[in-house]
Amino acid sequence: MDVIQLKEITKHYCNGQISVLEGVSLDIRKGEILCIAGENGAGKTTLMKIIYGMEQPNSGSIFIDGTKTVLRSPLDAAEYGIGMVHQHFMLIDGFTVAQNVTMGQERRKLGMFTQSNADMAAVQSKIDEYGLELKADQMVEDLTVGQMQQVEILRLLYRNCRILILDEPTSVLTEKEVNWLFSKLRDLASSGRTIILITHKLNEIKNISDRVAVLRKGRISGIRLTGEVTQQDIAMMMFDSNIVDTPHKADFSGLKKAILTFDNVEVRKNAQKKPLLSGISFQASSHEILGFCGVAGNGLGVLEGAIGGFIRTSSGRILHLDDDITGLGTRKIRRMGFSYVPANRMAMGSCPSATVRDNLIPLRINKLSCGPFLSRRKIDEFVNDRISRFSIDARDKALVSSLSGGNIQKMILSREIMNADDFILFSQPTWGLDYSSGEFVHSQIRELRDRGVCVIVISYNLDEILAVSDRIIVLSKGRMVAQFFNDGTRSKEEIGELMLGKEEIQ
Repeated sequence: MDVIQLKEITKHYCNGQISVLEGVSLDIRKGEILCIAGENGAGKTTLMKIIYGMEQPNSGSIFIDGTKTVLRSPLDAAEYGIGMVHQHFMLIDGFTVAQNVTMGQERRKLGMFTQSNADMAAVQSKIDEYGLELKADQMVEDLTVGQMQQVEILRLLYRNCRILILDEPTSVLTEKEVNWLFSKLRDLASSGRTIILITHKLNEIKNISDRVAVLRKGRISGIRLTGEVTQQDIAMMMFDSNIVDTPHKADFSGLKKAILTFDNVEVRKNAQKKPLLSGISFQASSHEILGFCGVAGNGLGVLEGAIGGFIRTSSGRILHLDDDITGLGTRKIRRMGFSYVPANRMAMGSCPSATVRDNLIPLRINKLSCGPFLSRRKIDEFVNDRISRFSIDARDKALVSSLSGGNIQKMILSREIMNADDFILFSQPTWGLDYSSGEFVHSQIRELRDRGVCVIVISYNLDEILAVSDRIIVLSKGRMVAQFFNDGTRSKEEIGELMLGKEEIQ
C-alpha cells in the first residue's frame, strides 16, 4: 500500500535558472525502509523537504493515502503524520528529554498551567514502550549524540508520526549505536511505520533498506529492491561510472620527522573542575596521517580548537618542530605553514556573504599578482582550476550562502589542500559529501601524506578514520584511551567500545 505518491515533482530556483528536481515520480509504501541515495546536488534533501512541507514544488502533485494534497508547511505535514529528523539536531540543551519531546504539546490544566509531572510520565511511558536508552528527566546536554538522536525520533513517535524521514542519521554515531538504531528502525517498520533515510553510505543502504531510490542530477535514475542490487550497482546509478573502493594502505615506514607535539596538554573552561581535555600527549609526524576518533562531546571539538589556535590551553605545551606555539592564535599558526579544514564550514571555513571566487583566493594573493596588482587572468585560471578539479557545482561569482553543504566543503578543501605545506588539520573532511567526492578527498589526503605533509584527521565517522589513518588515537571523556597503528588488527566493534569509554591496559 502506497502512503505517499509523488508525481512529476519539479523544483527550480532563481526564476527557473537553477534546476534541482525534474519530473520526479516516486511511490513510498507503508511499513518499508526506503533509502534515498545520490551524489551532492542530486536533489535528495530538497525532495525530502517537499515531502515535509518545508519547500513547495513548482509543479507536480503529492498524494497521501490516495488523496491529492498540498503541504504548505511542516505543520501541514504533521497533520498527515509526517516527521523529519534533520542532520543537525534541534534540541534545547537546558531542557529535559520530556520538555524537548512535549514542546508545543504540553498538557495543560485550565488551559493555562502546564502539567510537567503528567508530561514526564507520558514521555517515560513512550520511552519504555519503544525500548529507548533514555530517561524522561535527563538533561539534553548530558546525553550522548546517539541518545540525542533517540530524543529526536521519540519526539516524532510522541506525535504519532507514521512516516519518519531521517537525514544522514549515522554521520556521528559509533558502530554500536548504528547497529542499535538500525534494529529500532526495523522494529518501527515492522509495526507499520514508513522510514525514509537519506544516506551516502552504500553499505548502510544494503544493510537497512527494503528499496533504494537513486537521484542523479535531479532525476530518478533507478528504483530497485535492495536485495536485488549490489553496492556497485547503486554506485553506477548514482554516478554513471564504475566506482571501486580504494583500499587503504597505511604507511608505517619511511623517514619521519615530528611536526606537531602535544606535551601533557589540558584544557579547562572557566576554571571548571572537570577538564575538557586532560593529559593529551602525542607526536604527529611528516609522511603520516594521524586520525583521532571519538563520540561527540568527548573532546574532539576541543582538540580541534587547541590545534587550530582558537581554544587556549590551561597547561602543557604545544610544539611546532622545535618552536613552542602554546597560546599562539590561529593567524600566527597559519603563517607557520598550518592549513585547516574546520568542521564548522559556515562560521569558520568560509565567508557565506562572499562569492566562491573571493573565498578561494585569499591564501594565494601573492601568487596571483603581477607586480603590485592582482592579475585577473591568473585569478580566473586558478579559480576555474579549483572549481573543475574538485567538481564544485557552482559558478565562481555565486554567493557561498547559496551553495549546498557538500559544495561548500569541497570549496574549502580545494583552497586548503592547495595551500598545505607543513601540516594540515581536517575535521570531519567528508561530512555531507557523496561517495565519489569522499573517495576523492581521501585520495587527496593520502597524496598530502606521500609528499611529506603532516596530516591530522579528526572525525566522528569511524569508517573514515579507518579508511585513511596510518595511526589512530581514541578520545573518551577528554582523555586518550588508546593509540595504535591502523594495521587491521582492531575491529570496528572494539574501537567503538573504546570510544564509549572502555579502558585499555597500556
